Amino acid sequence: MPASDVSLSDDEVVRLRAALEGYTVDAVVAAIGDEGHASLGRNHTLAAQRALGRRDDPLATLTRLFILQEAVPDEPVRRALPVDLLAAGGILGRDGDQWHARVDIRPYASPDDGADGWLVSDHAATLDTARGAPRPDHVLGVSPASTTLAQLTIRTPVERALDLGTGCGVQALHLAKHARSVVATDLNPRALRLAHLGLRLSGVEAELRLGSLYDAAGDDRYDLIVTNPPFVMSPPSTSHLTYRESDFNADGLMRAVVTGGAPHLSPRGVLQVLGNWAHVAGQPWQERLEMWVGGTGCDALVIQREVLDPYEYIEIWLADAGLAGTPGYLSAYETWLDYFDQLGIIGVGMGWVTLVNAGRDRPDVRVEEWTHAVEQPVGIALAAQLRAVDAARWSDDEVLNHAWLLTSDVVQETIGAPGAEDPAHIVLRQQRGLRRAVEVDTALGGILGACDGDLTLREIIAAVAQLLDVPTGDLIADVLPRFRRLVADAWFMHG
Repeated sequence: MPASDVSLSDDEVVRLRAALEGYTVDAVVAAIGDEGHASLGRNHTLAAQRALGRRDDPLATLTRLFILQEAVPDEPVRRALPVDLLAAGGILGRDGDQWHARVDIRPYASPDDGADGWLVSDHAATLDTARGAPRPDHVLGVSPASTTLAQLTIRTPVERALDLGTGCGVQALHLAKHARSVVATDLNPRALRLAHLGLRLSGVEAELRLGSLYDAAGDDRYDLIVTNPPFVMSPPSTSHLTYRESDFNADGLMRAVVTGGAPHLSPRGVLQVLGNWAHVAGQPWQERLEMWVGGTGCDALVIQREVLDPYEYIEIWLADAGLAGTPGYLSAYETWLDYFDQLGIIGVGMGWVTLVNAGRDRPDVRVEEWTHAVEQPVGIALAAQLRAVDAARWSDDEVLNHAWLLTSDVVQETIGAPGAEDPAHIVLRQQRGLRRAVEVDTALGGILGACDGDLTLREIIAAVAQLLDVPTGDLIADVLPRFRRLVADAWFMHG
């Protein structure tokens, strides 16, 4: 029975869940050790195998079958699982006196929001580097990209959420923790089938719909849409991998996801996209992204986290497709490079796009690069920055007459030559969230240091102006634009 025919009744799901009860993330990590866990993150199994040794208890058996992709003798498998039921349901296959798993069932747990359960996907095609190319309708398990999307998602409680391109269902598992109802879509029927099984095992309810992009979203409006779409910019081919590629040219799919989401957002609804975009010769990447979001009518925050040159990018995805070391590798590499040359692609940006249906006549659009380390889950900081947009657009009098309170995580760093009387630079740095930093002069540094929620900004500026012996009006004109930028970056406590 092919893995696409995986199917269990409700009663069979209950029996499988009972067998998986002790098969948790903590239990698996304890069994294989930190080194085994880290090695699996690099797609290698040997460290975990050595840690398990000769163990054949149910936890070891489940780990071998589903995570390490090993064939396991009949007796320990029967002690761990309802074998006949899972064989009939397409979960297990038999070779002689040994069993192997047709799909990957593994525990999942997130310390960020408490989402936990089990996820069902295909086995990693590149495990131990020699598993062969994945099938076109391969269903990817938890990946660094899906983890990143989960961490950047804003977890404010909402009524209705959409997981666009659900894959194995990991985002739906998270969304169920703070959304009253969840819709999960995918154009891959197999992905929906495996996601459905994983969500049932995890006790999570979601409405699964088959369709491409927003076709399956219907006319519904959503308070939150999250997606890690198939954004890989590969050359036209008949052998696309559904989970990562589409028929769109270059980054056309990513643009369609961003621009097509706005009509499906409820008032104050949020769209969050993780993906990549082309850097095209002769056009700043910021300009391209501003064009994407400019017509949506939404507030937009675009943050580029990384840039890869074409060679780095192509090498990553050729390896992901299982082509490394195969006879067709160099030919595929050349074809991809020619495709990028044809489109004028000189680099690939990777990052986050967040839209908010804020209902403004003049939406707040911000496109920037921030490649430095951030505090996870970063969704908390993104939510704070999106809320700060309202205050950053106050009138001058409103800003000046407000008593601002600098967030408690801000520290001051001084930089200068050893023994120098005065520092050459004074930098304020956030220790949490996006961990932004700003260099300040004496005036702005003094003003920010006095923002303790007692005095208004106008009163603080007047006091600093007197100390520096400069006209108060001149100091306001100098400081106010810079202060607004800090407000927009959520440097202050503000509801």
